[in-house]
Amino acid sequence: MSPSHIELPADMPAPDAGGCVATREILDRIGDKWSLYIVAMLANGPLRFNELKRSIEGISQRMLTLTLRGLERDGLITRTLFPTIPPRVDYELTDMGRTLLEPVMALVNWANKNQVAIAEAHKRFDEEPEPDQVLVQGVVYQRR
Repeated sequence: MSPSHIELPADMPAPDAGGCVATREILDRIGDKWSLYIVAMLANGPLRFNELKRSIEGISQRMLTLTLRGLERDGLITRTLFPTIPPRVDYELTDMGRTLLEPVMALVNWANKNQVAIAEAHKRFDEEPEPDQVLVQGVVYQRR
């Protein structure tokens, strides 16, 4: 189903062409896997850079830096520098960033609830022959 087939509430105007581009850009930012992790990690309060890095398996230092900068630019997190030696930097959700917690946590809960079913679907899909192949007595043959 494409977005053009989604029924909007009667009091909600359909976005214009410029609005669609802006919406897509925002969704690109907050919809990437690292942004969702960071928003979820900051749900319970501010964290330092290394606390975030240790908590998010698989994220590189560069990707964490870029993602944090993007979220800060979008007004979803704040970066507070404390003049200590070594310098301490905390990241925290803004009021607008906290409004993301409900949909982000809904996605996290959905993923947790459905991870077994999705793994089973992957297994079924991966075991089936491609549409242009035929499975005969356990052997896959290419159709001509």
